[in-house]
Amino acid sequence: MVAAGAHRPGPLKQQNKAHKGGKHSGASQRRAGGRVSVKAQPRRRLRDLSRVDRRHQALQLRRQRKEAVLAEKRSLGSRDGPPHLVVLVPLHSRAAAHDTLRLLQSQDSAVVHVDEGRAGGFALLCPRLKQRWRFVTAQAGDLHAVLDLAKVADSLLFILDPADGWDSAGEYCLSCLFAQGLPSYVLAVPGGTDFPPKKRIDARKKLAKAIEKRFPEAKLFPLNTEQESSLLLRHLATQKQRHLAFRDRRAHLLAYAAEFVPGQESDLVGTLKVSGFVRGQTLDVNSLVHIVGHGDFQMSQVDAPPDPLSLNPRVVKGQKRSQDMEIQDDSVNGTDEMEEDVKVLMKADPNKQESLQSEVVPDPMEGEQTWPTEEELQEAEASLKANRKVVKVPKGTSKYQAAWIVDDEQEGSQEDGDEDDDIDDDMMEEAVSQEGESSEEGEERAEEECETMTVSECLRDDQYDEKTEEDEEMLERYKQERMDEMFPDEVDTPRDVPARVRFQKYRGLKSFRTSPWDPKENLPRDYARIFQFQNFSQTRKRLFRQIEKEETEGASVGWYVTLHVCNVPVSVMESFKEGKPLVLFSLLPHEQKMSVLNFLVRRHPSNSEPVRAKEELVFHCGFRRFRASPLFSQHTSADKHKLERFLRPDAALVVTVYAPITFPPASVLLFKQRSNGMHDLIATGSLLSVDPDRIVIKRLVLSGHPFKIFSKTAVVRYMFFNREDVMWFKPVELRTKWGRRGHIKEPLGTHGHMKCHFDGQLKSQDTVLLNLYKRVFPKWTFDTHVPEPVPWMRSESVLTVQEVEMD
Repeated sequence: MVAAGAHRPGPLKQQNKAHKGGKHSGASQRRAGGRVSVKAQPRRRLRDLSRVDRRHQALQLRRQRKEAVLAEKRSLGSRDGPPHLVVLVPLHSRAAAHDTLRLLQSQDSAVVHVDEGRAGGFALLCPRLKQRWRFVTAQAGDLHAVLDLAKVADSLLFILDPADGWDSAGEYCLSCLFAQGLPSYVLAVPGGTDFPPKKRIDARKKLAKAIEKRFPEAKLFPLNTEQESSLLLRHLATQKQRHLAFRDRRAHLLAYAAEFVPGQESDLVGTLKVSGFVRGQTLDVNSLVHIVGHGDFQMSQVDAPPDPLSLNPRVVKGQKRSQDMEIQDDSVNGTDEMEEDVKVLMKADPNKQESLQSEVVPDPMEGEQTWPTEEELQEAEASLKANRKVVKVPKGTSKYQAAWIVDDEQEGSQEDGDEDDDIDDDMMEEAVSQEGESSEEGEERAEEECETMTVSECLRDDQYDEKTEEDEEMLERYKQERMDEMFPDEVDTPRDVPARVRFQKYRGLKSFRTSPWDPKENLPRDYARIFQFQNFSQTRKRLFRQIEKEETEGASVGWYVTLHVCNVPVSVMESFKEGKPLVLFSLLPHEQKMSVLNFLVRRHPSNSEPVRAKEELVFHCGFRRFRASPLFSQHTSADKHKLERFLRPDAALVVTVYAPITFPPASVLLFKQRSNGMHDLIATGSLLSVDPDRIVIKRLVLSGHPFKIFSKTAVVRYMFFNREDVMWFKPVELRTKWGRRGHIKEPLGTHGHMKCHFDGQLKSQDTVLLNLYKRVFPKWTFDTHVPEPVPWMRSESVLTVQEVEMD
């Protein structure tokens, strides 16, 4: 029964669409029909936990992290773990490092082992505290030694001056250490007791104010008495350790002793027996080992000699144990160890051992067929008929000999193409002349003569002129950098060579951002020597997951072992005898293979000299040190990246080099070596990727000037100088500096004038531009050997650093 006033829907009533659930959880559950995926099950179980269970779970995770930190503190320096490695770094020329060592050695009820071979190195054993330390002093001014020791150090002990803190050389050292990655550190100030009380308080306030900027939340420890040294040791033992990712995932050790056994074939190459404490990860004998500064090597076996720094040494009959402090001397190369107590832990398995192959040996016949098919023969005959040419040959020349005769025009074009590959920047062509070549030959001749003749006082003017020539070269670099900033990528069209020949390897793009570019197109021969991953990020995740979860067989962390490293040059042992630190890192799989590495760096503010692309630079990448000639490119999210001719001071750039594969994260430092041997820090950053497919595009801009201007057309000159070049570059789009876009309609005359059409009327002061692009690749100049830098503690180097800071 329906009421009289009720609404009755008619036959044409509105039918609304049913509501669509979309992609939220309720709709997906309805579509699944009750089926639950495996991945969604743990997430759902977490969501179903009650509030009390979630609180208990968070408490357990917090407790586990806290216990892991405490276990790490207890294991470091204990009986089962490696000794606490402390590196003393003096930051001032007046810093009293010897007084610091003397106070640290004067601990009661402690045993001190003095290393005679390493200047200022000793080990401190405290059985009462169940702790052991090893102190190593970095040589003053040795940049490589400081950075290598910081790679493996558990703690850094910075020695400051009570009045000034650190000088310019110390500031330079701190900049390098912060860029590489700083482990746990402590600030100590020995001395200052001879100051008057009022000046002592003022100096302390001034020093504390300077430390706040560089080391926030850092505590300053005075070091004048034995009680203060004991407080410093207690702080070193209890402070939280700061982790460096590149060393925590790899086994590493600092050599405590070393012995070189010459090989049978040559005395210059042999087996290096390196003894030390394993740190970081378990050391596998089948993996490769990298000696910092010397290269990659294989191991033959791992021995377990007696621990020279044991907290509970064995008591030999006839010797009386003293409760007081004992000072024991260790030999330089560790040959005093008892040979009968050495146990062989493991030997390398040739079937499981990693190979030292770093490059792919390209096969020149790869891809060739043994017998062509009929279709290929027909295509070859057709191409021969199409490309048949008439060449003037001497009388009696066969057809085979005539095929090798090249015309003068083709020969010139090939030479120009080869020169185009070798030229870093086309703007350098005008700067390099025959006079420059002759001056370089004269300088080389002068250097050879200076080696054999004695220099008298009358030659000082010539030496001064040589410095003036270096200043002229630097001035020319500044001019080129300034011109590149004012007119980016612009070059002058050559008049003696046709533009279509000079720029034959360049192409035009409709849009630099959206136009396609095949990354496998026209690759150089060096790309046949490198390795490439199908998916680098997945390989990296899989390797790191294996390190965290799987247990590898080998020497555990804290063991004192002797590594037998094969085919090592004798120069490694000579540098160790000179007091240089010997640092070894085990390599992850594939880290000995060459590939293309990309680093994201930023210019260091202390350096302002121009740095061109493809200049030789010194790289400190993670645990590696090498020389290479890099490319600079812009850091963008696109698939193509524009080449930068200079290292820009105001933006982050990507540096591309051929180098061994390294799995990030890894810090990188770029140094440039001066003519006097000093290394300048020019850029710092981190490893971005290992990607040979990263496309770096070099852009050239040809410029022309409007000669006659009409409504939307104009006659442009000075871009080309012959009619054929205008016809060749006719398909490439034009643009102007004031935002107009256009194209070439037709050439006018025979001297390069051309009629162009634009989307608007040009201004008389506007400039017409034509963009050309070419993919570039880095040079294969990788070299593991890096020359030792000049110590920065010298007066000349300190003054140089101060001048850079003032600029």
